[in-house]
Amino acid sequence: MTNIENTEPSAFEMLLAGAVRIADKIESGKTSVVVHCSDGWDRTAQLTALAMLMLDSYYRTIKGFEILIEKEWISFGHRFAMRVGHGGDDHADADRSPIFLQFIDCVWQMTKQFPAAFEFNELFLITILDHLYSCLFGTFLCNCEKERLKEELSTKTVSLWSYINSQLDEFTNPFYVNYENHVLYPVASLNHLELWVNYYVRWNPRMRPQVPIHQNLKELLAIRSELQKKVEDLQREAATRSISSSSDRGSSPSHSATPVHTSV
Repeated sequence: MTNIENTEPSAFEMLLAGAVRIADKIESGKTSVVVHCSDGWDRTAQLTALAMLMLDSYYRTIKGFEILIEKEWISFGHRFAMRVGHGGDDHADADRSPIFLQFIDCVWQMTKQFPAAFEFNELFLITILDHLYSCLFGTFLCNCEKERLKEELSTKTVSLWSYINSQLDEFTNPFYVNYENHVLYPVASLNHLELWVNYYVRWNPRMRPQVPIHQNLKELLAIRSELQKKVEDLQREAATRSISSSSDRGSSPSHSATPVHTSV
């Protein structure tokens, strides 16, 4: 069983339900919504980012999702260092909390319900979470913009997005269709939520696929690119034939009707 089973509403269920309510108020109710938790940088970021993902197809692209994280999480002041515990050895610290992980898990749940609506694939989300904890990049370090400026992270570290954008084929969903102006309303019921096996249980040899899923996706992406090229070639060939045919008709002599003379 990969579905999440629990008698109590899970954090994922409540987050998705809350974001759906926000998106519906904006889209169907044509009204503004104020979202604010006690401090404004935990639940607020989760709900606003998920609602924007549902409302705007741009944020479902790779570049758009990077901007969404920069805007709603990093620039807005989510305390990554405190919540993740970067550099700390107090694993019982009560301030540690998987707030950002919950958000990414909810995004993954949406990709399962709408597999063609997102330009990025599962590996993209896993890579983001891996480097949330790795500290190899400066993207998720420190608690706020003031601390990042003080530590001069922009000059001393490399952005995670630079690494991802340098190899986009690794993170592209071959089934992606740009549903422009299409609002997504995921089902938040526990019956429709799944355990993210490829993230949480990926180190279990019994759960690990023989061929990595992202390798299969890369092969599908290559096939799609090849088919797209063939379609474009056929379209150009058809357009050339159409122009040639029109030119032939235009250059042929016109045949005027011969007047009929009637003799009396």
